[in-house]
Amino acid sequence: MRERLLALCDNLWWCWDNQATELFSSLHPERWEEVHHNPLMLLEELDDRTLTRLPSRIVRQVELVEARLAAYLAETDTWASRELPDFAGTICYFSMEFALHESLPIYSGGLGVLAGDHLKSASDLGLPLVGVGLLYREGYFKQVIANNRQVPAWPATPLEQTPLKKLDLVVEVPHGHHRYKAQVWALSVGRVRLLLLDSDVEGNRPEHRSLSMQLYGGDAATRIQQEVLLGIGGVRALRALGLTPTVIHMNEGHAAFAVIERWREELAAGAKPVAALAAVRAGCVFTTHTPVDAGHDRFNWDLKKEALEGLREEMGLPEGAIMDLGRVEKGNVNEPLCMTVLALRGSRAANGVAKLHGEVSRKMWRNLYPNLAEKDVPIGSVTNGVHAPSWMSSRMQRLLDEVSPGWRDGSPISLASVADDKLWEVRCSLRLNLVAWANRELGRDWLDPDALTIGFARRFAPYKRGNLIFSDPDRLSRILTERPVQILFAGKAHPRDAAGQGILRDVLEWTRDERFRGRVVFLPDYDMALGRRLTQGVDVWLNTPRRPREASGTSGMKVPLNLGINCSILDGWWPEAFDGTNGWAIGDGEERPIVEEQDAVDAASLYELLEAQVVPEFYARPDGVVPTAWVARMRRSLETCARQFHTNRMVAEYARGYYRSPEVEG
Repeated sequence: MRERLLALCDNLWWCWDNQATELFSSLHPERWEEVHHNPLMLLEELDDRTLTRLPSRIVRQVELVEARLAAYLAETDTWASRELPDFAGTICYFSMEFALHESLPIYSGGLGVLAGDHLKSASDLGLPLVGVGLLYREGYFKQVIANNRQVPAWPATPLEQTPLKKLDLVVEVPHGHHRYKAQVWALSVGRVRLLLLDSDVEGNRPEHRSLSMQLYGGDAATRIQQEVLLGIGGVRALRALGLTPTVIHMNEGHAAFAVIERWREELAAGAKPVAALAAVRAGCVFTTHTPVDAGHDRFNWDLKKEALEGLREEMGLPEGAIMDLGRVEKGNVNEPLCMTVLALRGSRAANGVAKLHGEVSRKMWRNLYPNLAEKDVPIGSVTNGVHAPSWMSSRMQRLLDEVSPGWRDGSPISLASVADDKLWEVRCSLRLNLVAWANRELGRDWLDPDALTIGFARRFAPYKRGNLIFSDPDRLSRILTERPVQILFAGKAHPRDAAGQGILRDVLEWTRDERFRGRVVFLPDYDMALGRRLTQGVDVWLNTPRRPREASGTSGMKVPLNLGINCSILDGWWPEAFDGTNGWAIGDGEERPIVEEQDAVDAASLYELLEAQVVPEFYARPDGVVPTAWVARMRRSLETCARQFHTNRMVAEYARGYYRSPEVEG
């Protein structure tokens, strides 16, 4: 039995199949939580005697899950086979981080979640895709709260307790006039594969071994070398495995050095520089996620020279050629290399991650295309989504399997056959699960399972305004106490983001204020597991970015999957989703040049919504039990958002419009 269960662990398909996760949980529910949902760690602790005496119902469940996995892997009638029968080749998807499951912490936040969900939907759709990333031994930091401050910790991940497979493959990666080695690991993600490069190889210098230790750790010199490892090392790993990318999809500018390696390959094959770059462009596409200018990686001449001078010489290019490819103004020696510019210049197509973000990106990069009007800047948009089975609770999955079974394939969802009291009972049970877990974590019964529960969880960056709701603390206190309302906060601030850490400290201080004690709580170490609990359990998801600085946002897309409702600034994805009946819009959608004025207007709008609409609607129960207007909004939230903001739709859009070569697209 141990071998059979270990075989199921080998493919991360189990983490988005609710029957598989329920199987592992049933082996030892308490330890399953304690080992952070890591089935390999759980099996390591269970002795053979226990596993040979499993109840017959669990043995039968093992058989069913084995059959489900076998059928999934053997399926040939996939979306891709039906919709793209002429597509041949391999899509190679490069990303600095991938969030697939909490037991493999090689991610930070939204970018990684998007990349992980992209892989899962590519698998479900049957696309021939390979992911390429880095294996971070210490991942992103774990958050410890001490004396009302965030303290970062960097524990190493025991690789033997992950399903990673060490390949018999080492590639050489350039660093100046030297080279170092990178080990390639592989991970099965359903029908697709993820390749991860690891520079912690015996024989490498310490500065090279440390490159794949921490995600977003170190300084700019570390960052550029990590991005060389990803872009150049990633292409070399593909070649060493005999994989020829039909298209390279660069998920954010971190991967843009793949363009340089492809350029080197074309030059080595005898092409002239201009023709070689044209050939590279024909095989690359790029997604930008950053509407804030400071969020685009830039490297000065010295850093680029230290990292890539030997490669430039090997390519036979003049000094400044690589820098110029990443400059808006070629030849401007004072302009650094921008990874986004490099990716844009090296791609045949580019996109933002929401319609509004596409507009912002065209405006941001219009100087790169001086002969074009802003509206004609070649940056489109593909709005992000989330992988529904990964984020929807088992309770909701079972309900939709009964009443709207096509939901897994992206078919429209209808709850018309489900009575109000049934939907409300499901919503209350999900809130109860969250509150019970949170009270255990907090060590006291502070949270009320029947109270309106609001969630705010994301990276604590200044533009996200995590403390906006505390603008008028006395008014907020009245809102929370006149009728029971509670707010759950979670999120990390980057260790080098002083402003973000200041906002986090502010929120932590408010949780200790007597007016909010027990009604506003902070849950530490925000990760995929906590994200699932919150998005499944809260009634309302609060989002308060300073428009238009939210590229897309995906956390709010998970909430409707679990009958939750969004209350958000009209930024990112929400302008495409909000219709007046499926949630609430904070503010008027206007962008004011004075930050303080914008914050005051948005805070006032938020308070008014809570006082006049959100709280009264939750507690308006004509029969004394069911809030009918609230349930109607729940229905609309799910029915209008679940299909449109699913990564199946998103990946299909990439496949049709970006992955096929231009001649096929015609």
